[in-house]
Amino acid sequence: MHRPFVKTILSLCLASAILAAAPLQAQDATTPAAAVSDAGYREPVAILKDIVDAPRPPSLSLSPRRDWAVVSDTPALPPISVVAQPELKLGGMRIHPRYFSASRFSFNRSFELLNVATGQKVKIDGLPRDLNIAALAWSPDQSRVAFTHVSPAEGSNQLWIVDVAARRARQISGVALNSVADQGFEWLPNSRQLLVTMRVSNEVRMPKAGVPTGPVIQQSEQGAGVRQLRTYQDLLTNEEDASLLEYYLTTQLAVVDADTGAQRKLGSAQMYDAISVSPDGRYILTQVLRRPFSYAVPAGAFPRRIAVMDLQGKTVQQIADLPLIEGLPSGNDAVREGVRSVSWRSDAPATLVWAEATDGGDPARQVEVRDVVKMQAAPFNASAREIARLQSRYAGVLWSGPDLALISEFWWKTREQKQWRIAPDRADVKPAIVYQGSSEDSYKSPGAVVTQANAAGKRVIQLSTDGQSIYRIGAGASPEGDRPFLDRQLLKDLSTTRLFRSQAPRYESPVALLDADARQLLVSRESQQEPANIFVVATGNGEATAKPVRQLTSNKNPLPQLSNISKELIRYRRTDGVELSGNLYLPPGFTPGKDKPLPVLMWAYPAEFKSAAAASQVKGSPYRFNSISYWGPLPFLARGYAVLDNPTFPIVGEGKAEPNDTYIKQLVDDAQAAVEELVRRGVGDRNRMAIGGHSYGAFMTANLLAHSRLFKGGIARSGAYNRTLTPFGFQAEERNYWDAKDVYREMSPFNFAENIKDNLLMIHGIDDNNSGTFPIQSERMFAAVKGLGGNVRLVMLPNESHAYRARESILHMLAEEDAWLDRYVKNAKP
Repeated sequence: MHRPFVKTILSLCLASAILAAAPLQAQDATTPAAAVSDAGYREPVAILKDIVDAPRPPSLSLSPRRDWAVVSDTPALPPISVVAQPELKLGGMRIHPRYFSASRFSFNRSFELLNVATGQKVKIDGLPRDLNIAALAWSPDQSRVAFTHVSPAEGSNQLWIVDVAARRARQISGVALNSVADQGFEWLPNSRQLLVTMRVSNEVRMPKAGVPTGPVIQQSEQGAGVRQLRTYQDLLTNEEDASLLEYYLTTQLAVVDADTGAQRKLGSAQMYDAISVSPDGRYILTQVLRRPFSYAVPAGAFPRRIAVMDLQGKTVQQIADLPLIEGLPSGNDAVREGVRSVSWRSDAPATLVWAEATDGGDPARQVEVRDVVKMQAAPFNASAREIARLQSRYAGVLWSGPDLALISEFWWKTREQKQWRIAPDRADVKPAIVYQGSSEDSYKSPGAVVTQANAAGKRVIQLSTDGQSIYRIGAGASPEGDRPFLDRQLLKDLSTTRLFRSQAPRYESPVALLDADARQLLVSRESQQEPANIFVVATGNGEATAKPVRQLTSNKNPLPQLSNISKELIRYRRTDGVELSGNLYLPPGFTPGKDKPLPVLMWAYPAEFKSAAAASQVKGSPYRFNSISYWGPLPFLARGYAVLDNPTFPIVGEGKAEPNDTYIKQLVDDAQAAVEELVRRGVGDRNRMAIGGHSYGAFMTANLLAHSRLFKGGIARSGAYNRTLTPFGFQAEERNYWDAKDVYREMSPFNFAENIKDNLLMIHGIDDNNSGTFPIQSERMFAAVKGLGGNVRLVMLPNESHAYRARESILHMLAEEDAWLDRYVKNAKP
C-alpha cells in the first residue's frame, strides 16, 4: 500500500478583496447582468444548474479473472456543510480527524456485482444503510471484496467484507481503521486474511494545545550546495503540529481473519507510512517515519526506516535508514541519494527490488551510469545483486518470470525513454532494448504493456497462451486524432500484429483482455452522440476491427437537451509553422458563414516541448462523446458561445534552448493563431473573445491579458502570477530564480499588471493545496490590477482546495463566470 503525498499549505487570508469589485449576477441570455449583494452563495441559470446536477456514469472494478466487476455509482457533489468539516493540514497531508483518514468528502454509495459473461447485475444483502465506500479491493481468488465504509453516525472508519458466493456483506467488528497514510487494508495472498492499519487512539493520548515552550527555529549551513526547495503547502509550523502528525500517523498493524474477524497484532504501534505484503504472504515491507521532522518539506521527505517484517511482527531485515531530505539538486532529473522506489518483485515469493543513484542524485554530474537497480531475495542473508545499470533514471519494472522482465528508464532533460528486456534470474543474458524514443512523440508510442493479477493478487505481464507474445494498449495518436489500439508483440523479434483499432465514427478504447489470446476484450465505446459504455467484443485473428458480443453498461446522455451541439477537431498553424489543433464546439443550430459570428470562450493549458515536430502532433479525438462537464468551458455552449476547448498552446525549446526563454512570444502567437482561425471560419467574433484556464491555464490567461489585446475578458482559476514566489522551479521549469532571473520576471504577469486593460475574473480556493498556487498569489495579483485601475474581480471560495468540491462552490463558480462573460464578452462593445 502506498500514498502519493499531497504538497499543500494553508492560506489564512480571507481577502477583503472578495467584496471590492463590482458585484455581478448571472442572468438569462436576454437580460443584462445586474448588480446585487455579494452576500452568500449564488446559483446560475437553470441550464447551468442542470449541468452541475446531471448524473454521472458508474465506475467498474474488475475481478482478478475479469469475469466479474463491482459496479458503484459516481457520487454527486457533496454540500458545503460536508466539505467544511474539520480538517487538519499537517506535513503536506490533509487529515479528517474524526475518521482517522485522509480527507475526502465524496464516497461511492452503491455496490452491485456485474457478471461479465451474462451482463446481469447481482444485488448484495447486508450493506450499510448509509453506504460510504472510500476504497475497495477484490481478494486474489475473487471470493471476497473488502471495502472501507465511513460512518458519519458512528464517527468510525470501518472494514467490511462481501462474500461473493453468498451475495452478502458484513462488517468486521472491532476493527477501527486508520487510513491517514493509505487505504487501511491489503489482502494477504491466501484470500482469507487481511493486513490492516488500526487506530490506537485508546492507547496513545492526543496532544493538547498549550503554552509554547520556545521559538520555532530553522537553520542552514554553508557547504550544502544549491538545493531545489519547491514551495509546499500545509507544512508543519511548530512542535504542536509535529505532535499532532505523529498522533494521527501512528497505527497498529494487525492480521484480520475475513471469516471470523479474529485479530492478531504485529509488533508495536509506529508511524507506518507505507506497507506491502510479499507475494508469498510471509513478509511485510514497511516504511516507518521517524523524527526529526521538518518545517520546510512535506512528510514524504522526512526520515524513514525501510525494513522487512515477518507475520509475527519481528523485523528480519533493515533495507535502509534514510535521512531527512530538505531539497534536491537542481533539475527535474534530480533524486535523493540512497535506496528509493523499493517494492516486491511481483512474480517471485519474496524478493525486493530498488534503485540507487550513482551520481549522488545530481543530474549535473557527468557519469556513464545514473542508476543501478538491485534485487535481494528472502531470507535476505545474501548481498543484493545488480540486475540493471541505467544511463538515466529508473522508471519502474514489469515482471513475468525468471527469463522475462521489462525495465524502464527516463531522462526528463531530453525526454528520452527506454524499455529493456532483462532475464532477472540469469546474469548471463544481456539486456535487450525493446523501445527507445521521445516521451513527447505520441505518434510513435508503442502503448503500455498489458498486465494481469496473478494468484497472489500482484500485477504481472499478460502473456499469450504459448508464452511467446505480450500485449500493448495505446492511445493511438495520429494526424486524424486518437485511435486507441491493441497490439500483440512477439518477444523474439518485437514484431507487432494489430488486433484492434478504433474506427470512425466512434471512439473505442480497450479496457482489458478477457483471455490470454485476446479473443475477447472489454472495450469502452462512445461517439459524439453516444456516451461511453462498456462492451464485450470479439477480435479476429490479426484483424484490426472487432465485433460486439454484448453490452455491459447502459449509460444514457445525462443532458439530452444539449445533444445537438456540434464538435470538430480543427487544425491550423502558428506564424512560425508549428501546427496547432483544438476541439471546436458550436451551439445547436449554428451554421458558420450563414449565421452571425458568435462570442467565443477558449479554455487552454500550455505545455512545454523540446521539438516543434512533437508540439505539432494532434491531440484528442473528434469522435468522443460531447460530455458537458461543469468543470470546463462546455457549459457555455448552452449560453450561446462557441467554445474552443483544449487548443494546443505549445511552448517549444529545441536543442539547448529552454522553452520558457521565449514563453510570452510563443504564448501570444498560439492565441493569435487560434483567434485568426476562428474568425476565418466565420465562427468567432473577433471583438467578443474570452480566454480561460485553471492552474497553469490561469497563469496563461493573466499573461495573455497582460501582453495582448486579443481577448475582452479572462477567467483565471487557482493560478500563480508571481514566479519569484516559486523561486526553485515551477511546472516544467528546472532552473531556479537565481539561474534565470529574467525568465522568472518576464513570465510573471504580476510584473505587467499595469498592461491589463481588459476584464479579469479570478477565482481561488481559500485552502488551495497545490504546490505553488498559494491563495496569496491571487490576492496579490488582484491588489496589483485594482491598484493600477484595472477591471478585476476576485472570488475566494471557502474550504476549497486547488479543485473545488462543494456543490455550492461549483454553482457559484458558474454563476460568476456566466455573469462576467455576459457583461464583458457577449455584450461587449466593439
